[in-house]
Amino acid sequence: MIQKFDFQKTNFDGCYLIKPFLATDNRGGLLKDYNIDVFKEHGVEHNLKEVFYTISKRGVIRATHFQLVKQQPKLVRCVSGHVYDVVVDLRSNSPTFGQWQGFHLTGENTDMILVPAYFGHGYLVIEDSVVSYKCAEVFYGDGDSGIMYNDPDIDIQWPFQLIGGKNNLIISEKDLNLMSFREYKKLF
Repeated sequence: MIQKFDFQKTNFDGCYLIKPFLATDNRGGLLKDYNIDVFKEHGVEHNLKEVFYTISKRGVIRATHFQLVKQQPKLVRCVSGHVYDVVVDLRSNSPTFGQWQGFHLTGENTDMILVPAYFGHGYLVIEDSVVSYKCAEVFYGDGDSGIMYNDPDIDIQWPFQLIGGKNNLIISEKDLNLMSFREYKKLF
């Protein structure tokens, strides 16, 4: 079986749900999740500068993270396990400013999300997972920021029932102390 790259637009300009190239046979398979030329053919500029992975246990929530300076567009794929991945449009001049969209990314479906600059990104870990980030900018700690996972104005509908309820959340101290969306809007 051969599955070619497929780029599907999301609710947000510049944000894509992407199926990678996948070829399988009786030996196993080959998965290619990035090719600069294929991305450019689809009108997507994404020049890799940094690749990293997160390893997370079921119940971990990673709030809506972003960099205030040195924007870090990223191609996100769940290599193994299952996450409910969320992007939030944080472009103050966008008609979809403050809106979110969620996607189930799994090791099996191989789907990826291209998270553009000026977007927040986070996820809830449904099964122990490894998530790959292919970034078009390096991490800049001084600009690292985020919005609370449970911000009432953004109102992300996390599928907590898939982890046995909200009381099974595992959240970092840093993520417990992030700003609200109202505080974020005051930055502009």
